[in-house]
Amino acid sequence: MTTALTRRSDRRISPVFVGIVAVMAVTGWATWTGFAAQPGVAVFLFVTAAWIVSLCLHEYAHARTALHSGDISIGAKGYLTLNPLKYTHALLSIVLPVLFVIMGGIGLPGGAVFIERGRIRGRWRHSLISAAGPLTNVLFALVCTAPFWLDALDGVPADFRYALAFLALLQVTAAILNFLPVPGLDGYGVIEPWLPYGVKRQVEPFAPFGLLFVFALLWLPAVNGAFFDVVDGVLRGLGIGDFESYCGHELYRFWTGAPEICSVSP
Repeated sequence: MTTALTRRSDRRISPVFVGIVAVMAVTGWATWTGFAAQPGVAVFLFVTAAWIVSLCLHEYAHARTALHSGDISIGAKGYLTLNPLKYTHALLSIVLPVLFVIMGGIGLPGGAVFIERGRIRGRWRHSLISAAGPLTNVLFALVCTAPFWLDALDGVPADFRYALAFLALLQVTAAILNFLPVPGLDGYGVIEPWLPYGVKRQVEPFAPFGLLFVFALLWLPAVNGAFFDVVDGVLRGLGIGDFESYCGHELYRFWTGAPEICSVSP
């Protein structure tokens, strides 16, 4: 087993990750119970912490899949510790994704793990490594929306329900963006092993700019509207209406003051 070649310390969960999970748990409890004097602050901290947790799990899924596929260098790089500071750069991995959440309610794909692809044999394995991350976002979205599509909302406080709806929106946007077949994103990584060598050589120089290109397109009103139509359609399929995700976003942006309508459960 390849995991046997990693040291136990390489797989020990980081105290940084444990601390973020603790913040998520405490602020989730505060949101549920209404303990916080300002519900929006609790929602902000809960969603932000949960979003960072999902970013860590996304990258961990890439790393763990790569480890089992043959890249035994993963452990020494710290990718199995779930420490968000190990996933490339703190600015790209944490700060920018959180800023995009605040600015536009979009789940920006976060950091990346550097995988030694030469150690991995088989195109399917390469594709699976790339798909593992966004599939984690899909799973996270299903967990967040479970109370909605299971019709188990009785007793769930409105603020907590709105927070879950907004967190689910972030996971859905992250999954959709990551699965786009654009160089530099995971979707391209899924299909890249199956492309002709000449095509890969021509596309490779554009990989560092793929994400910037996608977000430049999202600034166009027509593209932005079409993108969020798809997101809203997915959320409705999972039982979340526009009202819940809207109020979740507004509560998250507590400094603007949530609309009064969001204080009344629909």
